[in-house]
Amino acid sequence: QVQLVESGGGLVQAGGSLRLSCAASGSISTFNAMGWYRQAPGKQREFVAGFTSGGTTGYAESVKGRFTISRDLVKNTVYLQMDSLKSEDTAVYYCNAMRSVGDYRYDYWGQGTQVTVSS
Repeated sequence: QVQLVESGGGLVQAGGSLRLSCAASGSISTFNAMGWYRQAPGKQREFVAGFTSGGTTGYAESVKGRFTISRDLVKNTVYLQMDSLKSEDTAVYYCNAMRSVGDYRYDYWGQGTQVTVSS
């Protein structure tokens, strides 16, 4: 029943900005955590940014000071504002939502959106 729909990816020059959006099918307040991951070709998927239902945020060291995660509880949407983009930010970016029910953890993923940063 959970659906995550991502948008906002594209091609941008180094130093530019993009804003990614992740629209959820239900209230994002029902998730214990949400965030963004990325995966470059031939690389492992890595954590980029996220927050818990309590509002605690975290960022990968590589994006601290450049990326900002935010949420709109009315629109049920999570955003990733990406500034000062570098070529190494090129990857497919995935929205993730996690819900803990009893002893079980459920992870939901968006379809991914391509971000390409040119030199």
